[in-house]
Amino acid sequence: MIRIFRFALLVLLLCVVALLSAITTMHFAIHGAEVSVPDFRGLTVGDAMRKAASLDLNLSVDNRFYSAEMPSDRVLTQSPASGTIVRREWHVRVTQSLGPQKMAIPNVTGQQERAATIAIRRAGLDLGNVAHMPYAGAFVGAVIAQNPAPDAEGVERPSLSLLVADATSTNVDGIVMPDLTGQFFTVAASAATRAGLKLAPPVIVPAAIPSIAMSAAQTPVAPVLPGTVMSQLPAAGYRVDASTPIQLTVAR
Repeated sequence: MIRIFRFALLVLLLCVVALLSAITTMHFAIHGAEVSVPDFRGLTVGDAMRKAASLDLNLSVDNRFYSAEMPSDRVLTQSPASGTIVRREWHVRVTQSLGPQKMAIPNVTGQQERAATIAIRRAGLDLGNVAHMPYAGAFVGAVIAQNPAPDAEGVERPSLSLLVADATSTNVDGIVMPDLTGQFFTVAASAATRAGLKLAPPVIVPAAIPSIAMSAAQTPVAPVLPGTVMSQLPAAGYRVDASTPIQLTVAR
């Protein structure tokens, strides 16, 4: 009986050791596949990519912005944030600094939309939002406003958004509401008034600086400039008339 008891005790001890060994192996297998995302901000894009590759992370440039503080070709923001624990092969998105704004913003107001688009491309800028709205006294297809304004300074995004004159509607049901988001309030309000629309008092909200996205599926975004239309009611695409109040939410 004593021998049987000792043998059973030995078997139990071996089982416990095997179980602890399995748990330890599983722990290292799981956590060995994880990595803490480093801080890429301030590194050149090349250095950031090499550092990411050394940790088995995939890094890509998601967007580019002007920055007066960060030199050109350096990482401005990243997603996920530094210190986030992710699995290896995770996709890290960064924004790249273009350095201080060096090129002048061209004046395309009054030009036809196609000519303005060509001028924007030749200036090395991207075409941003393009909204169409009936505008009395302007030729159809002519640019009636742009954002940023000509020769503007402190521009964050290397793109130009346009507000283009559309044919004046003769339909008694009104006009199709254009997309005014991204335009400066003064420009959007003037265009809406010229189109015969009624503006409600604007809703003023703080121009909060967006936080760095925590998920790899999220895209880092540039800060909203004060005076920019952030949202609108009715939304773009809805049919409105002179009796419909247009509510614009503007960044402070």
